[in-house]
Amino acid sequence: MHSGMMIPLYKRIIIAAAIAIGYLGLSSVVVGFRPDEVFIAGLFFILYIASKKTRNFVLTLAPFLVFWVIFDYMKALPNYKFNTVHIGDLYEFDKKYFGIHVNGVLLSLNEYWELHRTVFLDVINGFFYLCWMPVPISFAAYLYTKNRRGALEFCLTFLLTNFVGFIGYYGFPAAPPWYVYYHGTAFNAATPGNVAGLAGFDNFLGVNIFHSLYAKSSNVFAAMPSLHSAYVVVSVFYAFKKNVSTGWKIFLTTVMVGTWFAAIYTHHHYISDVLIGILCALIGIAIFQRILLRNKGFNKFMNAYYGQVI
Repeated sequence: MHSGMMIPLYKRIIIAAAIAIGYLGLSSVVVGFRPDEVFIAGLFFILYIASKKTRNFVLTLAPFLVFWVIFDYMKALPNYKFNTVHIGDLYEFDKKYFGIHVNGVLLSLNEYWELHRTVFLDVINGFFYLCWMPVPISFAAYLYTKNRRGALEFCLTFLLTNFVGFIGYYGFPAAPPWYVYYHGTAFNAATPGNVAGLAGFDNFLGVNIFHSLYAKSSNVFAAMPSLHSAYVVVSVFYAFKKNVSTGWKIFLTTVMVGTWFAAIYTHHHYISDVLIGILCALIGIAIFQRILLRNKGFNKFMNAYYGQVI
């Protein structure tokens, strides 16, 4: 859509209403009607019809909405119905190649940190884990103000990285470390989400943030890859590629390293999950940069979208 094109208000209302109502109707069938779906639909509707600036903004960040809808709909097609869930084998692999010996006993790093928990680490790692979506979205919004084409590239790469990760979810269903810690290696499809090491954050601050989030978990058996670990890689890549402020580069790099550690410390991912998550980000970046951006048709679409020629 050409950014200079002024769409009449009544047409904007019709388009936005059709998308919002269609989304709510489909959601009610696929995963059941929920208040957060109304919020998403309402936010899109308001931003789309309010003005040309807000419309371009929401269309640029639309890949985040697409990601959330697909991630939410995964509840209807749990990955454990498609492939065998890896539980004990993944635990043993991680312990064998990344574990450490403590008093003659081989422990996974998750088990090691479970024995060395502190309130400080609980809180700081909780904050890092909360960054998984707010930070990429905030960075996309910032980038939008400086480089709209760059913002769109970032958002589309973020979405593409998720697609790569979703292939991993369905191709290699995997239980998180806390599953083995609390339930052993027997598969139980009815196992609910668990805050695991993130409980310390909620308990210390007297909040219910992570308990609420993991009660809505789309799939317990989607630990491989760690997309928390992937998102920050994509953010850091674009921070340096688009040469944003030094403050953003330092902040995003700190969040990246902190998120990797938090994934392990909180018992939500093995090191192998984190490494494969990083690989997913690199694959997503490579596909976008080396294939899509070298495609004339795709570049024509990107340029036409904003009515600019690079």
